Amino acid sequence: MPLKLFGYFRSSAAYRVRIALELKSLDWHSESIHLTKDGGMQFGSPYQSINPSSLVPTLQDHDTYLTQSLAIIEYLEEKYRKPALLPRDPISRSWVRSIALSIACDVHPLNNLRVLKYLKNTLEVSDSARSDWYAHWISKTFAGIETMLAQQPYTGSFCYGDKPTLADICLVPQIFNANRFECDLTSFPTILRINNNCMALKAFQAAHPTNQPDSE
Repeated sequence: MPLKLFGYFRSSAAYRVRIALELKSLDWHSESIHLTKDGGMQFGSPYQSINPSSLVPTLQDHDTYLTQSLAIIEYLEEKYRKPALLPRDPISRSWVRSIALSIACDVHPLNNLRVLKYLKNTLEVSDSARSDWYAHWISKTFAGIETMLAQQPYTGSFCYGDKPTLADICLVPQIFNANRFECDLTSFPTILRINNNCMALKAFQAAHPTNQPDSE
């Protein structure tokens, strides 16, 4: 039975899991949970019955439903060990996780869909101000990551060495969203170089939002 990923093509969290699934060459298929049509499928009772948080993604493995993208990827890493998405030694693993968590915990929660909708619909923030908000937090977080990547010896073709890891899996979707919101990323040459190297790989191409069945 193939793995089933409940997600949305533009969700950066779902995008992360798609990359991991593709890198590990796993048998999986997608189940679209459209986040904007008809008020959002994530709020309907069928999806809430498997993910009460009403967030994507959710991964189904037989009768088990797993939530939160990083927890899902760690599960895949433990169950399907090759190719490894984390280095072997503890210091290097911590380095990779620090990049991943800078994105998943520092910038993504501030710029995701439900936050942007709250800014617009509840606080009545203008579209231009929301764009400024988005760009501000991208710039703040990417500035720190750029310095880390540019100064540390761990960095190679990818965030760590010459094979993609959890760090790249988190970085690439955030760059996609930053580009979608027309953020200026020219101050982050190391980040852009790594993104280009990732996007040359078939796994990252297959996971790209425009290559998903529910892409609009």
